[in-house]
Amino acid sequence: MKSIVARHTGVTPLPVDLEPTDAELDAIEAEMPLISAEVELLDALIVLLDRSASAFDSRRIRRAHRRVLAARRDAANKSCPVPPAVA
Repeated sequence: MKSIVARHTGVTPLPVDLEPTDAELDAIEAEMPLISAEVELLDALIVLLDRSASAFDSRRIRRAHRRVLAARRDAANKSCPVPPAVA
């Protein structure tokens, strides 16, 4: 019985450094409030997959949705510089 092995190098070489760059880490850090808010909303929605919503669940979803919207607003405001006349 013969074993089958790859006799050539991989088509796509792996980079030497597999760690994220400082710029990528900064981008992730800037998006963390939005990521956390979306995870919280997703958790609230997952709870409702197997049961109907109570008043508490409805409030939890509304609050989580408001946090997502606020985090998106804050992220958008950080990416757009404020004109000097407005500030």
